[in-house]
Amino acid sequence: MSETPLRVAAVADLHCTRRGQGSLQPIFAQAAATADVLLLAGDLTDYGLPEEAQVLARELAGSGGLTVLAVLGNHDYETGKAEEVCAILSEAGVKVLDGDALEVGGVGFAGCKGFGGGFGQRTLEPWGEEAVKRFVREAVDEALKLERALARLQVPQRVAVLHYAPIQATVEGEPPAIHPFLGSSRLEEPLNRYRAVACFHGHAHRGMAEGRTSAGVPVYNVALPLLRREMGDAVPLRLIEVPRTPPLDQRLHDRRAVGR
Repeated sequence: MSETPLRVAAVADLHCTRRGQGSLQPIFAQAAATADVLLLAGDLTDYGLPEEAQVLARELAGSGGLTVLAVLGNHDYETGKAEEVCAILSEAGVKVLDGDALEVGGVGFAGCKGFGGGFGQRTLEPWGEEAVKRFVREAVDEALKLERALARLQVPQRVAVLHYAPIQATVEGEPPAIHPFLGSSRLEEPLNRYRAVACFHGHAHRGMAEGRTSAGVPVYNVALPLLRREMGDAVPLRLIEVPRTPPLDQRLHDRRAVGR
């Protein structure tokens, strides 16, 4: 295994439309040139239409052999055709994560959509009307998806991909009244427990680019409008490097050598 870190690029909120052909190709070409893995953190389409997913699939054709991992966002569910959107993207080589875990080059990736509910002491609790309890149950279920995915990874270097924010810091800048709909603290606990090395999300177009969980896990808001605002004329991609974990047989060999 090479000691070269795994280069991870990320962007969210592409909102690909039926007439968007060509608009995203520069982003994917830059990712192919600078990264080993591209993360797409939700709202891949504008209305969750299969036709939009087909345009996105064609746009991704310029990414070459780049590994592309994605989660869906709320826009991808708008017309009730999320399964068709996933199928089209899967055929194009995109691995859509929904509580799934995958290892790439010695680094583990866990992803799900996430959900809202608010942050800290203002997190919505399951009390009162049945509709409120269903809302909270959705948030809890998404947090459990993330937890199970992180737990399945057998490497210490774990990266999480979400659409909704796990901390309030990266939604600051959005109107306070909508913060509860932009993420949930319930997503933070699994990141801390499994010591994720990074978490990427989108959804908060006017939020902040970076924050940290209470345990110090770096959280990156990679919503495309935010990246364009932050990066000016540069191609809007967040790029980080993650140290690779050696293969299991090498780790076992190293342990035996230490024990001699």
